[in-house]
Amino acid sequence: MTSIDDQIAPSEVWHDRGLTAHDRASALLSQMTFPEKLQQLGSTWPGSENLEEAVAPLQDSHQLAAPFDEAIVDGIGHLTRPFGTAPIEPHDGMLRLADLQRQVVSANRFGIPAIVHEECLTGFTAWKATIYPTSLAWAATFDPGIVERMAQNIGRDMHAVGVHQGLSPVLDVVRDYRWGRVEETMGEDPYLVSQIAASYVTGLQSEGVIATLKHFVGYAASRGGRNHAPVSVGQRELRDVLLRPFEQAIVHAGACSVMNSYTDLDGVPAASDSALFTDLLRNEWGFAGTVVSDYWAVPFLLSMHRIVATNAEAGALALTAGIDVELPHTVGFTAEAAELAGRDVVDRAVLRVLTQKVELGLLDPDWAAAEAAWVSLDSDHNRLVARAVAEESVVLLHNPQGILPLQSPLRIAVIGPVANESASLFGCYAFPNHVLPNFPEAGLGLEAPTLLDAIRTEFPGAHVDFAPGVPVLEPDESGIADAEATARSADIVILAVGDRSGMFGHGTSGEGCDVTSLDLPGVQSVLVDRILATGTKVVLVTLSGRPYAIGGYVERSKAAVQAFLPGQEGAGAIAGVLSGRVNPSGRLPVQIPGDASAQPGTYLAPPLALRSDGVSNIDPTPAFPFGFGLSYSTMEISSTTVSAAVIATHGEVIVSAIVRNTGSRHAVAVPQLYMSDPVAEVTRPVRQLIGFTRVALEAGASSEIQFVVSSDLFAYTGRDLRRRIDPGEVLLLVAENAGDSREAAVVQLTGPTRFVDHTRTMSTTATSTVLAESL
Repeated sequence: MTSIDDQIAPSEVWHDRGLTAHDRASALLSQMTFPEKLQQLGSTWPGSENLEEAVAPLQDSHQLAAPFDEAIVDGIGHLTRPFGTAPIEPHDGMLRLADLQRQVVSANRFGIPAIVHEECLTGFTAWKATIYPTSLAWAATFDPGIVERMAQNIGRDMHAVGVHQGLSPVLDVVRDYRWGRVEETMGEDPYLVSQIAASYVTGLQSEGVIATLKHFVGYAASRGGRNHAPVSVGQRELRDVLLRPFEQAIVHAGACSVMNSYTDLDGVPAASDSALFTDLLRNEWGFAGTVVSDYWAVPFLLSMHRIVATNAEAGALALTAGIDVELPHTVGFTAEAAELAGRDVVDRAVLRVLTQKVELGLLDPDWAAAEAAWVSLDSDHNRLVARAVAEESVVLLHNPQGILPLQSPLRIAVIGPVANESASLFGCYAFPNHVLPNFPEAGLGLEAPTLLDAIRTEFPGAHVDFAPGVPVLEPDESGIADAEATARSADIVILAVGDRSGMFGHGTSGEGCDVTSLDLPGVQSVLVDRILATGTKVVLVTLSGRPYAIGGYVERSKAAVQAFLPGQEGAGAIAGVLSGRVNPSGRLPVQIPGDASAQPGTYLAPPLALRSDGVSNIDPTPAFPFGFGLSYSTMEISSTTVSAAVIATHGEVIVSAIVRNTGSRHAVAVPQLYMSDPVAEVTRPVRQLIGFTRVALEAGASSEIQFVVSSDLFAYTGRDLRRRIDPGEVLLLVAENAGDSREAAVVQLTGPTRFVDHTRTMSTTATSTVLAESL
């Protein structure tokens, strides 16, 4: 533990807590030399030499990193992943981080420590830290509240060990299911992504850890679903779909950091785009935090995008565009780059970084590195929240004969390549899948029962046999015969198929693990066909990071469950759904495609993108629509009503419906509010989500759901690229999912066209009132 009291007198202006963060940072900036300023815009990654194989696709940039002692001369802006680079006991990690910070403080005359950042997409990416479900699973809960609680836990753990910034959440809106990073997203609807992301930001930042929104912007819309591929979208799709979650997370949730996308938009790499990072983000939306580069995005302007001749030119472009800190280590933000960009540009970025350090307490005279203590990063409370998120995220797709929940089966066959692998419960940014492949001797570091383990625990009276059948990816069918025999000897088959997430092609889902088809990976489809043909009753369980075209298999199964990489407590959550201990309430944040080659994938389609007999022979109808999900009770939603048939273009309307639990057990309904705009200045989606809620109902109970909807929610980007609300009809529907065909209520908007900006209302509010305890 090292104080900086002896480094610089506490009477200095920048130590005065009575001043604003901006004024303190400005005072310090005025005293710094040019090299000292420049160091605040860089970073260093101690220990990254252990990741040579993991960063193989990025070797050229990785090898340009300076040794730690050289990198911190005159200070440093960021320390990269001291916990997320190699397995280290939390206590030892705190000791090591304190030593790193002491070296940084001693290396600069102002005693300024570094901001420490880590990944936190499925929890703190550290050894022995709780592994929560993936972002796609968060979205499947349709529950911002539980996501906020989860993010608070993550932030609390990170803050306790001295981490200041988390590189999460991912706000990319899914446009093509083939993209490997679908698992990292919160689905295909910008409203759902906005609500879940804002709750994550609120939770993480409530514990003093900065949330970093990524990837700004368009990453998930890459051509062909290919990682780093170019993006070709129009300005209206960019503004109404891709930018929408970022806008809400910044304007309403107060996110303090943004990370650029690797891709280019219509030929302009995001890392060099001042229209995005200065004109829009800063000048239009009023963002006051820091912009950090995605790892090696600055040298990629040279090596991948080829819009500059040197790394110094790349650094100058990025600085000028509005990127403030280069991660994961300094390659482009050199003195030469700074001279090319201009000293005023450097001062602008340094002021932002120093202001953030003031806000984090790093310029206080009594600052000290976090004191090493014996901490648990996988507490009982963490696991309870992880279990709650996992349980709410499991989606019941199919159960026509009520075979689920299983009623005390005597003999269960668990079959499939993901059934006995803990790694198949985790996303690509979970520590075991992200880091441990480089350290196979380390061990998992925590308890994470497999699905096979969980089924044996859930059904203690049953005899449970297991056969993997096939590998996840390799084309080896030699185990199918054994799997068939195992299936035939059982009363019920739990057939578990899906993904093993990894990085850069070392998995079937995850960063750099893109696909050309939405068939199940490897020869898993062969396994499914053969097991279904045995005649034994099959419950299909899909554990995946993207939706696969499993509709045909689902129809041939007695029941089907979808889980999106539900984390270390996920197996127990799935087993609980199978037994009925958990009544499923998850809803699809992405469609289940009807065909393996049906790309791109989104329900936000204009009329001509839907089924159009006579116009196209391709049917894009999904097997299961966005928002779909069943439970072990039956829910009925009455006709939608509105508080007024006519409102002004600056008005408000209350949309109501009655939800009834007509089944025999307690369940959770997830009513969803959709709007349609039949006549607009530009083509709009046939239907889009503008509200949702979760309502718990006892058997026989009913509740009135009311959504308070501002006319701002009807706004869209017109031909002049201004967001507008037109007079005319709007259709509103409270529905079970996006494919619901019931009749909508009509609201007439009157008055002049109204234009709105980032200060508009972006969310509906929902209330529910129980009307009766029984039918």
